[in-house]
Amino acid sequence: MLLTAAASLALAGPVTAQNRADPVDEANPLVGTAPLDRPELIGNAPPAGEPLYSGLTSPGARLPHSAVEAAPVNSNVELSYPWGVATPYYYTNPTMIGFTGGGGPTYGARATPTLMPVVGTWTVPPVYTEAYYDKAREKAAPGYYSVFLDTFKTRVELTATQATALMRFTFPATERAHVILNLQGRGGTVEIVGDRTVRGVVATRNDNEARDGRYFVAEFSKPFKSYGTFRKAPGNARGYGIGDKDVQPGTRSIEGNFAGTYLDFTTAKNEAVLVKIAHGASYEVAEARLRAESPGWDFDGVHASARAAWAQLLDRVQVTGGTPKQRMLFYSTLFQSFASPRLVARKGEDFTDGKGRTQTAAYDRYGPVPFWDTGRNQIVLLELMEPETVRDIMQSELDMARERGFMNSSFHGDNAVFLYLGAMRRGIPFDYAAAYEYMRKNAMDPKGPRDFLAEYSKQGWVSDEIPAGNPSPPYAGGKAGAAKTLEYAWDDHAMAEFAERLGKRDDARLFRKRAGNWRNVFDPSIGFVRGRTADGKWISPFDPAEPYYNFMMKEASGWSTLWLVPHDVQGLIDALGGRAGFNAKLDAFFTKPYNPTGICRDCTGMIGQYVHGNQPDQQAPFLYVWSGQPWKTQELSRRILADLYGSDDAGYGYAGMDDQGATSSWYAMAALGFYPVDPSSDEYVLASPIFDRSVLQMGNGKTLEIVAKNNSARNLYIQSATLNGRPWSKPWFRHADIANGAKLVLTMGPKPNQAWGSAPGDAPPSMSRR
Repeated sequence: MLLTAAASLALAGPVTAQNRADPVDEANPLVGTAPLDRPELIGNAPPAGEPLYSGLTSPGARLPHSAVEAAPVNSNVELSYPWGVATPYYYTNPTMIGFTGGGGPTYGARATPTLMPVVGTWTVPPVYTEAYYDKAREKAAPGYYSVFLDTFKTRVELTATQATALMRFTFPATERAHVILNLQGRGGTVEIVGDRTVRGVVATRNDNEARDGRYFVAEFSKPFKSYGTFRKAPGNARGYGIGDKDVQPGTRSIEGNFAGTYLDFTTAKNEAVLVKIAHGASYEVAEARLRAESPGWDFDGVHASARAAWAQLLDRVQVTGGTPKQRMLFYSTLFQSFASPRLVARKGEDFTDGKGRTQTAAYDRYGPVPFWDTGRNQIVLLELMEPETVRDIMQSELDMARERGFMNSSFHGDNAVFLYLGAMRRGIPFDYAAAYEYMRKNAMDPKGPRDFLAEYSKQGWVSDEIPAGNPSPPYAGGKAGAAKTLEYAWDDHAMAEFAERLGKRDDARLFRKRAGNWRNVFDPSIGFVRGRTADGKWISPFDPAEPYYNFMMKEASGWSTLWLVPHDVQGLIDALGGRAGFNAKLDAFFTKPYNPTGICRDCTGMIGQYVHGNQPDQQAPFLYVWSGQPWKTQELSRRILADLYGSDDAGYGYAGMDDQGATSSWYAMAALGFYPVDPSSDEYVLASPIFDRSVLQMGNGKTLEIVAKNNSARNLYIQSATLNGRPWSKPWFRHADIANGAKLVLTMGPKPNQAWGSAPGDAPPSMSRR
């Protein structure tokens, strides 16, 4: 059995002040790169012949929010696309195929260019020259990654600045050292300039994969002794080494799919060849970034600066107590929480806007927020810790809305309002009226990004279609009308609150009425959300335990989707027959065995019907706080933290996908002891902190201190609480309670105190009860 450093930490005892490392040294970017491996936690996924979903995080070197990442690639997505996204790295894969030096794409396996140090013969991508690597010598830390390629006896080290990647390849003594550089399948143009530089232009595509600039410049520390270019031959010809590639020795430029260069060196033993890479809206921009951020070849200095940037951020959360493994997981998930959104250009730099125009950034410009994913939790963490960054993110989204005519949405919902309303409630200054104009347009214009808005506006719900010829799950088509109705009702509630704050009372009334539309897809006869056909009939047959995926639901079953009413938990309680009925249903959700006929590939991290590996039900463990049983939230949060993160042999496993920081943020906040069930609100629900003391330095300079007295793995239930010295009976608090600094003291015990926080008056607000 593989016993990693992370796994061995679990065997250690509690952390003391004497043996506690700095937060930046606790974080391990390998966390999230591995899948869970306990059968009872991974449901019936994956299908035979496919790898199991991991967190799909990257262990590469980057700075907070940076679009640039120097990352390892051990998954050949050009020949195999086993997941829903092009992630570059899967922990259990035994061979490395390259290292990316760019940014742009959300998931870096399609970042360009890809470089690979090779000793001896090599092959033309997409049949990359693979190298076995030594897991025991692989190291990842914030701003740094290294690995030893056993096949080539070569060490690779990666680090980065905000806009550049720096790689150090330490070769053995050889006459046959090479660096293979290519643009992957999207292709483009590559050119060798002089004897130390390669530059290129990535081919255009209707996507965001070249968000940090289509142009790149790669400079080498050592001159090439010889070189050439290659590409995939035009057409789809394939053969046994003939007809599917075009290699041109001695040439300096080439254009096409997989366009690239091979660069030859003679090296002495342990001689390092370095390469630094930058992207931009032009060669001039890329070169300026190299001069500004990587003027020399001081790899260790760049690494130290990257570490310091992460230390400055991670140091703002100090925790004591817990086990070494819990600390490692906490700081690792906190690290991954800053994966998005990604910086496109610093103030004063050129970038390409949504209309393809070159613009000069008037502020730090960020790429789109993945609202359907991180909009459920991570944006709140950013609002707490990085309010100035959030202002730039909101301005970026507003300017993108001005460029395209509508506010960005994400994947399935229309959740941008969560960011803006949440930031407004947390006191972050902004021109909210200007943003509201575009969010209102999203919510009212049928030509906008809300699919089937006309239908939703007219009848109060989005209908579903029985899939032709394939009525049984899994089914990857359809309208997901039941889930869309819930998402839009949630959006509408936030829009009503937003409009009210801006003094737009007519809009507030309209949106508040639409916020109750979730009831139109709730079938009281069975107590589930359920799809309806265009004539209003309930879809039948209906099994809430099946993962319908995109048919009626979105990446969720009927069980999972039922709880997607964060804005009106009390309304859902009433619909399920009151507190007793609601609690019985929620208990069944977490205990009914998961045994569907169909397969949901990214439905892993199972506790009964609960699927932690996907976003739609990640708020469900906290809903007991509304129904008078907060001790069940306390127990479940501890169980999820222990079982669904790092419980695999590697110690790095996640349930499902991290989705750019969403699943990581769940851990980071729940481990501290609170969670934002509705991110557009100003309320935080209490869980069960795993640390004895946590101090969060908020972006406004104030601190939130959470103390858990008598805390342990056994003493996980809150017995009593005080907030700023006053007795506190509520299992939740508002942002106003902590905005000027606060100390929350929880007294913990081994058995639930069913009297604490359980009275109806102690429940958080809800649309049906304000």
